[in-house]
Amino acid sequence: MIDPVLLAAFVPAALLLNLTPGADMVFCLGQGLRAGTRAGVAASAGISAGVLVHVALAGLGLGAAVAAAPWLFEAIRWAGVAYLLWLAVGALRVTAPVARPVVPASARRAFRDGFAVNLMNPKVILFVLAFVPQFVDTSRGPVLIQFLMLGAVIAVGGFAINALVGVFAGRIGGWITRSNRVSRGLGAATAAIFTALAVRLAFLERA
Repeated sequence: MIDPVLLAAFVPAALLLNLTPGADMVFCLGQGLRAGTRAGVAASAGISAGVLVHVALAGLGLGAAVAAAPWLFEAIRWAGVAYLLWLAVGALRVTAPVARPVVPASARRAFRDGFAVNLMNPKVILFVLAFVPQFVDTSRGPVLIQFLMLGAVIAVGGFAINALVGVFAGRIGGWITRSNRVSRGLGAATAAIFTALAVRLAFLERA
C-alpha cells in the first residue's frame, strides 16, 4: 500500500507533468486532426496503455537494462523514429474531401499507433525510473504493486488531458475540412507533426 502522504505529493506532481506540453500531447493533436475526435481519444488511451507497460517494466527491473545498455536504447529509439515517419507518410496519403471518413477501424489504429509510439520511446522508461521511485516505500509492500498504482495515476491523468487535446483537434479538423485542398493541407500538417516528433526522437539524448 502506498503511503498516503507520498501519494498526496505524487498526484499534483504527476498532474503538472501531464499538463506540460510534450510529444504525447502533440501526437494526440495530430491524430485528432488526421482522423477525428474518436481517433484523438483512442490515441490518448493507447499512450496511457504504453505508460502502464513502461511502469510495469520499470517495476520489474527491466528498465535498468535499457538504462545500462546503449544498444538497446538505440534500437528502441530508431524503431520509434521509423514508425513515426511511416505514420507521416500515411498522413500525406489522406486526401479525402468533406466526407473525411472516420471508419470504425480508425479508433483501433489510433490506439495501436499511440501505444506503439509511446512504447518505442525509451526516454519514457528512463523518466519513470527517475521519477516514480521517489514515491515508492519498500517497507509498505511489493514494489511492483506500488509502481503500477503510481503509474495508473500518471496514465489516467495523461489520458484525460491528452484526450481533451484530441477532441479539440478532431472538432477543428471537422470544421475546416471542406475541400480537397484543405484536406491535403491538413494531411500535410499532420505529416509535419509526425515528422517533427521523429526528428525529436532521433536527436534524443539518453540523459
